Amino acid sequence: MSNTIWNNKGFQWIVLISLAFIWGTSFILMKKGLDSFNNYHVAAFRIFFSFVLLLPVSIKNIRKINIRNFKSLLIAGFLGIAIPAVLFTTAQTHISSSLAGILNSLTPFFTLLVGLLLYKVKFRWLSFIGVMIGMVGAAGLVVHKSSDILYNVNIYAILVVIATLCYGTNINEIKSKLSHMTGLEITSLATLLIGPFGAVYLIISDFSYVSVSRDMWLSLLYVFLLALFCSVIALIIFNTLIRYTSAVFSSSVTYIIPIFAIMWGLFDGESLTFVQLVWTSLILIGVYLINRNNNKSTL
Repeated sequence: MSNTIWNNKGFQWIVLISLAFIWGTSFILMKKGLDSFNNYHVAAFRIFFSFVLLLPVSIKNIRKINIRNFKSLLIAGFLGIAIPAVLFTTAQTHISSSLAGILNSLTPFFTLLVGLLLYKVKFRWLSFIGVMIGMVGAAGLVVHKSSDILYNVNIYAILVVIATLCYGTNINEIKSKLSHMTGLEITSLATLLIGPFGAVYLIISDFSYVSVSRDMWLSLLYVFLLALFCSVIALIIFNTLIRYTSAVFSSSVTYIIPIFAIMWGLFDGESLTFVQLVWTSLILIGVYLINRNNNKSTL
């Protein structure tokens, strides 16, 4: 796909919304996988399936790994894929999807914070204001949808916060050190570096308890779909988006995910309230401010 298309702001919005739609399904897919497997197995299968699916591309691109980008690719693999996969599946065994959704919206905040503190990226007040408005809108959507969310907060919620910190660091690393590589190259080589760890864990794991599950193969299918769509396809698109937009704009995809939760609810017979429309409008205003007069080299 040509650079001209990726530089088009309208196309960038389409990509962002498409990513939100794909990643909006990740929570339910993880939940279905946890029906038969424990949290570590779901994460390991997700990593391993991603590794296998991209292996032909990884082998083709393996010569592009060098001493200058090896650390950055490791960061992309572990902070962008492996560690968050473990943290999210572990957290979802003890907290609600709604709470995971609101905490996931911290990603743009940490992207902004890490960029300022560790990567010395130029600061834009408009991005900061957009991040704050978007976070308020995302929080409002999820809290409105689940009024008892604050009562569900526990120690496992911190795992999601750590995962968003990982995401924020990974986004800045890719933006700062790997912008010369395509999204496909980054994703394939990152999964190549972490895939063997998932394979080793699965080999040494005890699956005796899984054999009694009636839905084992169905759960495995859900995890495969999680890897295919939410790891492989979405990450290739996302890592490409980072290359052509600001780090904060790319990470603002987490604000739009709750909107799709509401849309799924509408298909399921739920109603759309005026308050939900207000929160949705705040999200879109926040993302608009983040991308207004966007400079790829700034936050």
